[in-house]
Amino acid sequence: MATPHHVTFRLSRRRSSVPRARALLGAVLGEWRVGQDVLETAELVLSELVTNAVRVRVPNDRQVGVKIAHSQADGLLRLEVSDAGDGWPKVRDPGEDETGGRGLLLVESLAHRWGVRKRACGIGKTVWAELKAPDLVSAPVEREIAAVTVQAGQQVKLWGLWKTIRNVRGERSPLGGLAMVLELDDGPAMRVDAAEPLIVKDGEEAATADTEEPADGSGQADHGVPGVPAQPRSGNDDRSDEQVDA
Repeated sequence: MATPHHVTFRLSRRRSSVPRARALLGAVLGEWRVGQDVLETAELVLSELVTNAVRVRVPNDRQVGVKIAHSQADGLLRLEVSDAGDGWPKVRDPGEDETGGRGLLLVESLAHRWGVRKRACGIGKTVWAELKAPDLVSAPVEREIAAVTVQAGQQVKLWGLWKTIRNVRGERSPLGGLAMVLELDDGPAMRVDAAEPLIVKDGEEAATADTEEPADGSGQADHGVPGVPAQPRSGNDDRSDEQVDA
């Protein structure tokens, strides 16, 4: 059975979150050893999805949720962006003199498929896109990765000792970035910057699944990529999705 990969995090609703999302995507796909062509395409798609999400009119305290997932079994890289806004995104056909409105046209042209679903909490939506990415390379047993990519069940090397990660959540850093809080099997939780390099090795993993309809209305069920949730949560139930918060 192929090993699934699954990372989620949340970002503030501001323009600076678009390059931030690209940087975190680069860290994740670099760890997963996804090919350069797929990485560049994924950066374009994620940028468009996050740009649309930060423009949605919602209360200022709402955030944008991002999920990045890959399964070797399907050979697909999946990107999900959630927001708490109303409305349903639609592909536009802007005129030659219009400078905007082409984001979803780009997503449609680059993605293997894409779609939209309601969030489980009933507030807002999740826009998802899948790219063909069959060339993921198996990671070595012990490796250095960015903190944003660690998952529950992995082991992290701290002060020369291996500690098992029981849970991972994200929170806003005092400096305005993203910080990861690692709850360990022994000792206090560890709080590090999302880009902080950590030495880890794999342990046992859990799995989750999701089902929805493609945007083309074909009626073929789309099964979400199973993986270990590394979910940044605020603890506010009315913002929670089953997989991505916003």
